[in-house]
Amino acid sequence: MRLAFTTLERIAVVLASLVLSIGLIALLSGFFAGRDQAGVSGGQHGPGEAFADQGSALLAPGQPRPGYDSNPPTSGAHAPQPVLRDGAQLTDDQLLSALALGDVVIIYAAPAPPPGLRTLATAVASPFSPALAAAGQAVILARRTGTTGLIGLAWAHMARVTGPQDPLLRQFAAFWLGRGAPRR
Repeated sequence: MRLAFTTLERIAVVLASLVLSIGLIALLSGFFAGRDQAGVSGGQHGPGEAFADQGSALLAPGQPRPGYDSNPPTSGAHAPQPVLRDGAQLTDDQLLSALALGDVVIIYAAPAPPPGLRTLATAVASPFSPALAAAGQAVILARRTGTTGLIGLAWAHMARVTGPQDPLLRQFAAFWLGRGAPRR
């Protein structure tokens, strides 16, 4: 049995160890991870239409609201207001507060959610509770008069569909749930 290494074998072991160490350090440090692009909705691409991230500045009650680049708004300055009920009409402040936390909001026009919408919401997230919404993990159903079809909303993103059976709505809610506004 041979116990001693030759000089060439020692050099090979040292070089292999060095290459392996550098590779592991690069991988674990995120060197090969994607680079975030400034000003592009947190650099996240997913289902639905992307809008410019207008920031998540907090306004004092009564302070004038800025103009938003979408209707309903998907990002922008707002006064913090929690969502305490599912199926209610939300103010823009409640809507933006929920989206900033990471909640997904699905808007409809009728007095009650269309058939299948609540089933979709509970398939993606646990049933609504104020605590779940405050944690940014709720799919919130909300009324908004004048809405055509259904509108899925997430921070700086929107998906318009004709009904709950459209696979885009489930994909949208599952992808964006929990993401919210970028931490600045």
